[in-house]
Amino acid sequence: MSRWKAICSYDGTDFAGWQSQSTRNAVQDAIEIALESVLRQSIRIHGAGRTDAGVHAHAQSFHFDHEWNHSGESLVRAVNTKLPSSLRLISILPAPDDFHARFSARGKCYEYHLSQLPPDPFSVRYCWHISTPFHADRVREVLPTFAGSHNFTAFAGKVVDAENPIKTLEAPKLISAGEGRWILQVKGNGFLYRMVRSLAGTLVRVASGKLDPQRIQELLENPVRTPEVHTAPACGLFLKEVFYENAPGD
Repeated sequence: MSRWKAICSYDGTDFAGWQSQSTRNAVQDAIEIALESVLRQSIRIHGAGRTDAGVHAHAQSFHFDHEWNHSGESLVRAVNTKLPSSLRLISILPAPDDFHARFSARGKCYEYHLSQLPPDPFSVRYCWHISTPFHADRVREVLPTFAGSHNFTAFAGKVVDAENPIKTLEAPKLISAGEGRWILQVKGNGFLYRMVRSLAGTLVRVASGKLDPQRIQELLENPVRTPEVHTAPACGLFLKEVFYENAPGD
């Protein structure tokens, strides 16, 4: 049995997240159904991580096993004809037998999109339209605080018993995307449940003056979730990239 590494992109608005659901309305379900239609065999795929309902991905990674005797490119073309237009396979490449989309990953990059512009039909699905003041200098002053290894429990929706809450981040970046638009870019070796959305929501409170920037350091030192930490809407979050060492396509 051969192992394959695949990359896909999707608009998460109409999906029930990445992980397979009983309703069969998850990204994983759509890909497995399409693969089964092409390969005429039940296929189980394993993703690099789960994205929530409404979260998007530029490059989500997954792997699967099958004795496909043609090129990965031909399988991409065939499977894409079976997928909804909001979900596309980008690549399928042969991978070593010990490659695992989740456990071989060395890190991820997420981007959160913010806008102070009035919502319109072409942006409302892909960013958080905020109505509060946004002082970018306040955000940039506290971003280095997140760099390094910290217990991010205060910025998690939940932490399961077996999960290590200590994650290592590069200093996040706040990138101007045009007048009134911003992208918060966060890279790290791992992320807790809703961690990036909690970082974004809390930094918006810092930007508006509703939260003292000093509280960021205190929340890292005393990692307990408080009402000060807000979870930003799913629509603004994109999984930008999953990083591997010596993996096909990297």
